[in-house]
Amino acid sequence: MPKASARHILVSTEEKCNELKTQIEQGSDFAEIARKYSTCPSGRNGGDLGSFSPGMMVKEFDQVVFSAPLNEVQGPVKTQFGYHLLEVTSRT
Repeated sequence: MPKASARHILVSTEEKCNELKTQIEQGSDFAEIARKYSTCPSGRNGGDLGSFSPGMMVKEFDQVVFSAPLNEVQGPVKTQFGYHLLEVTSRT
């Protein structure tokens, strides 16, 4: 079964999500941004979600995590929780 590791940033608006994505694209550190702005408890760990298999996260996550290029920030990805920036750090 495939496995992936990823990190994310969760915020309440698409506008904020896009703003943070721009900051990261301009050189800001993903983990620092996650610690400062993410509303998910994983933000304390720089957004690290650890390793997981398909079906362990919401469908919108799986679609991105198991298809997107590694180490590229994806998003905004809208889920029932809000808007996410996702970065896949590994996949097997």
